[in-house]
Amino acid sequence: MNTQHAPQYLVDQELARRLERAEGRANAEFVDARAKVRPELGACWIEVAGTLAMYDGVDSPCTQTFGLGMFEPVGNREMETLEAFFHERSAEVHHEVSPLADSSLLALLNGRGYQPFELSTVLFRPIESGLELAPPRDQSIRVRLSQTGEESLWAQTAARGWLDVAPEYFDYITELGPVNAERTNTRCFFAEYDGQPIAAGAVGLFEGVALLAGACTIPEWRNRGAQRALLQARLRHGAEQGCDLAMMVAAPGSASQRNAERQGFRIGYTRMKWRLARPVH
Repeated sequence: MNTQHAPQYLVDQELARRLERAEGRANAEFVDARAKVRPELGACWIEVAGTLAMYDGVDSPCTQTFGLGMFEPVGNREMETLEAFFHERSAEVHHEVSPLADSSLLALLNGRGYQPFELSTVLFRPIESGLELAPPRDQSIRVRLSQTGEESLWAQTAARGWLDVAPEYFDYITELGPVNAERTNTRCFFAEYDGQPIAAGAVGLFEGVALLAGACTIPEWRNRGAQRALLQARLRHGAEQGCDLAMMVAAPGSASQRNAERQGFRIGYTRMKWRLARPVH
């Protein structure tokens, strides 16, 4: 491959692999937890050539692959195995593909009838103990870890925060309480005002990476700094648990991306999600 005119990224392939591996392991833990809580759903995952394929239900945003082409070469045989995994469960075939994956993937995906349909930006930053961000606008906001027995409260808070952004996932999010209770490497946080939960967020700790996810604020409590306070608490927690790197994913150019950049995150790369539009004959 001629790399003279290839795009330059803020991460090298090894760091990109680390980020992709952490996200894949986080989703595998989630699927394992779902399988314990709802065995009738058939949630499970497999690994093919370093790629993790997840099934969490037909309509779940987690039902897709992670790390395709990042760790081992992928050809038609591997793709057939991955596609069969989803087809056997009547699910669409989705692959989240990094631009740092093997360059042969583009021709392979096009040849097998895939079409791109979604972009996401991977952001990262180093973290350390005692990390300080700018204080929230409202100094009355406090952040704390969710305690045993509060799993449903966290899920309900998160669902209210996401309702106007992704209403189609309201029921899905409200069911996350018992699932999160089964996860050992993911911790949930509340942001509170006068003891009332107004925002929620989570952080997964995998291979030295603090993976930030699920942050949202109930609409009437936005623009007070709850997200910044949640971000600092989760980054500090990750550093205290031995992580030296934080990662998050946002829509390109979104408010979430801009807010993350203001807090020291940098864009690593933008991924493309592909779906199988027509079967191979």
